[in-house]
Amino acid sequence: MHRGYVPGYYANRPGYVAPDTRDDHERWFTEVTANNRMRLSLLSDIDSEIEWALDRLMRLCKNENFVLKGIPGLLDALFEWPEWFATIGYQEHTEFQSIFVTLPVSSKRRRHSIMSVFILCTAVLLNDQNALDLASSQRTLPLVLHALHNLDSSRDAYSEFIYYILEIFHVIAPTLILPPYPLTPSLSPLQPLLRIASQSSNRSTIISALRALTILFSTQPNTSQLSPDSPALSVSLKHLPLFDDKALLEVSLSYLYAHLSQPALSKAFLRHHDMPGVLRILVLLLLKEQVQEISAIDITGDVRTVPSTILTAKDHELTEAEFGALLSTPEPKRSLDWIAVMFVPEPDAEILQVNFWRLYDAAFQSHQDTHPMLSAEEFLKGVNTVFEQHAQVIQREGTGQFVIRGIQRRKDATVADRLKCQWHRSQCAAPPCANSVELSTHVLEHIDLNDNNEVAECQWSSCFQKDIPKERLRAHVLTHFWSQHLAEKHPTQSDTITLSHPGAFHPDPNPTRRPPPAPPSTRITFPRTVNDAPSLSLLALLCIRILFRTSFASVEAAPKVDGDHFGFPGLTEENEDDGPQPLDEKVLAEEKTGGRRGRKAFAAVRKLFEDVQIRDENLMGWITEMIDAGMDPEGLEIST
Repeated sequence: MHRGYVPGYYANRPGYVAPDTRDDHERWFTEVTANNRMRLSLLSDIDSEIEWALDRLMRLCKNENFVLKGIPGLLDALFEWPEWFATIGYQEHTEFQSIFVTLPVSSKRRRHSIMSVFILCTAVLLNDQNALDLASSQRTLPLVLHALHNLDSSRDAYSEFIYYILEIFHVIAPTLILPPYPLTPSLSPLQPLLRIASQSSNRSTIISALRALTILFSTQPNTSQLSPDSPALSVSLKHLPLFDDKALLEVSLSYLYAHLSQPALSKAFLRHHDMPGVLRILVLLLLKEQVQEISAIDITGDVRTVPSTILTAKDHELTEAEFGALLSTPEPKRSLDWIAVMFVPEPDAEILQVNFWRLYDAAFQSHQDTHPMLSAEEFLKGVNTVFEQHAQVIQREGTGQFVIRGIQRRKDATVADRLKCQWHRSQCAAPPCANSVELSTHVLEHIDLNDNNEVAECQWSSCFQKDIPKERLRAHVLTHFWSQHLAEKHPTQSDTITLSHPGAFHPDPNPTRRPPPAPPSTRITFPRTVNDAPSLSLLALLCIRILFRTSFASVEAAPKVDGDHFGFPGLTEENEDDGPQPLDEKVLAEEKTGGRRGRKAFAAVRKLFEDVQIRDENLMGWITEMIDAGMDPEGLEIST
């Protein structure tokens, strides 16, 4: 309370507004002065003041608008406790204390250090300006080096502190050039990072260490310190099968890509004992992340269908009911009704008068005694009465025969009996046969084999084949028979027959030579990828592509980096003055061995590649190229 302050005095004055003293709104401890209380509290040796400052900074740093430079001296003040813990303070925290008892003073100081690096880490992740300020600070790299070299990552007491240090290291890693090793090991973070990645059991720490190594080796000068047997490579390969852990899988793939991006290391990896398994895992990752749907394309053309049931047209015969009704009808009405039942008008049809009378006489002659018939002259007059506008009697020239033109026998459309003879255009009066053998014997009797004519006409139903050689007529007729054991039609089977083209007709005059018909409905179904390749799939595909190019590229045409290709791999032209560059026989043998192992590995996963689909045409072209190469793993060499 300020001196001279009287409680309630100012509060009762008109227009008074009480100060807002809530956390994060107390402007008096974030004033833009070098002696603000926040900085002074951090530099003091009073635990309560330090805890107060760190507690409020932990709330402030979670805001993306929080800037470290906004409070003068705050960045340097936050380095104090982490530097002390990374150089001296870690020695006070022994293994005995961590298991049994922790000294109060040591525990508080360790807590101050962890809270300080947490504030730095959070401020850097949420604000780019804080990241630039921390990267430009001369105290950042020494703090990171001391923490990585001095602290044991396997101890739980140090794991949280090391994790925050690694997150801070990600800010300065892109611009860091590693010093020569092993001349100055204390100035290089490489060996501690490799040790943390390979020995730590903390998932977050492993992810952060692998990401730091990937950032380091993304800088070209640092790639010279990569080794084929790096512990980080073993850790990355071990975690590749963890498809569900996206974060760990991503850093593992990123480090593997950084490792394989070096030509010498990619060639050495072909001889790695886990190389075939790694290639299979990468392809399986592509398959797992692709999202497919079943697409269909209808390629059915114009088709014509006809009913599968064969109908035959037979001359109408009186039924028992019709005959009974006509027999009880007196003449001349009976004859008129009979003509109306048995005949229909047809302008071009003709029938002999004598045949017209014979049909009537055959129907009622047997009942002449009880039901007298008309005479032929009286009966023939009735046709003009029934078909007054259609029928006319004419005499054929030169024959003396009289015909009735304009009428024909009524036809009945019936379903063809399977074992019924349809010779004489379905007019054969023979009853249905018992089996197909009996039917064939009966039909062959219709064929006059002793006829002197060399050609004959098929008279089966509506067959229009003419001029058939007599020796082929027998075989032709047998093609019209129904199968003896015709299976019952499935309920889902269509009741139509598909013709070979829109102009075809059924039945075909030459069924043994007809072209095959188009299917009534043709739909092609196939899986189609609907998503673009995710980032993990792209990383895996890049690693696969490097292994493929390394496996199938010839040793003599290996890619090299030179000035003429602007940093991109290309074939360098050798200077004639330099002469041929001899290759070490051992190196050449090792590269050939690695190439053979790589080609065999790609041949082994060729079946898996066939199921990979990528929407991007260029990337899918890579997959197609690798599938084609897997068909002939020993005979294909590609040039870069």
